[in-house]
Amino acid sequence: STGLIYIPGAYSSSDEVVELAKVAGRHGGVYASHMRDEGDKIFEAIAEALRVGREARLPVQLSHFKIDNPRLWGRSDKTLAAVEAARREGVDVVIDQYPYASSSTGLGMLLPSWALADGSDAIRRRLTDPAPRAKILAEMRDRWGKQHRRKHLDFAHVASCSHDRKLEGKTITQITREKGRKPKLAGELETVLDLQLAGGAQMVYDSMSPRDVERIMRYPHTAVASDSGIREFGQGVPHPRGYGTNARVLGKYVRELGVLSLEEAVRKMTSLPARTFGFRDRGMIREGFWADLVMFDPARVADRATFEQPHQYSVGFDWVLVNGVPVIEDGQPTAARPGRVVRRLAQK
Repeated sequence: STGLIYIPGAYSSSDEVVELAKVAGRHGGVYASHMRDEGDKIFEAIAEALRVGREARLPVQLSHFKIDNPRLWGRSDKTLAAVEAARREGVDVVIDQYPYASSSTGLGMLLPSWALADGSDAIRRRLTDPAPRAKILAEMRDRWGKQHRRKHLDFAHVASCSHDRKLEGKTITQITREKGRKPKLAGELETVLDLQLAGGAQMVYDSMSPRDVERIMRYPHTAVASDSGIREFGQGVPHPRGYGTNARVLGKYVRELGVLSLEEAVRKMTSLPARTFGFRDRGMIREGFWADLVMFDPARVADRATFEQPHQYSVGFDWVLVNGVPVIEDGQPTAARPGRVVRRLAQK
């Protein structure tokens, strides 16, 4: 598994990743990757991931497939075509997606990757020394102003900020104004560096096109995934995907918009990811399989979590069984804890 868009994975070369993946491939593994880029260089990033699959001879799973640069919105037909072409050549590649046009990750993603190298002390020196700070700001202006054509950072919302909870839910533009700076890109980038220096923050970014989200969702080899950590109820203003992902697919994209059939949506949540990661006794209702079952009302299922009020549970899920034991019973949680570690089974 690689996170090539993140530190320290960003510093890995393609050759290094290939050699590591060869070891996993010899043991029946899968190469799962958060690709190196999801904007200007997305096609190069897809090609790199597919190269790993070809040369290491193992399946490839591309995480959170998207296009996050407004300048390239609408080109998901081309990115999906690159994936499909590789499948036709024999590369076993699948992708996953969460059903929102906003992503969530750290504040540091707004900075150039080199600025985050070598640990907190080195980062602090760069952000307080005038020369490297000026270089960082220049690269950020080029990336977000010229490449992404952003006049403001109002697309960036603070989800959680341990050093100042009052900032949670506010955009970088709002915070800049509250600091007494002009809400223009230059001042907003200064605000980003100040926040990073103070300890950073978890963010929500309005970075995708709904049209691309729907097209990627329709692709047969796209699985549904939340990309969310475990949420503490009421803490911060996190991305609503931690509460609403599956319900949103079933309610909005199946029942309301007709983007997927109900059967196809369920497959993308169950048997497709189980097959991808080698869980041969899960993901389907079949004799001899573990009884992991969710019973829901197709006419009622819906997500309630919003970006403004994310701490809201979905509705329409009446029963959930884990390994045959009810953990949700008539819509209410039980005290049962029947879960177990799920391990990949060796292929026969």
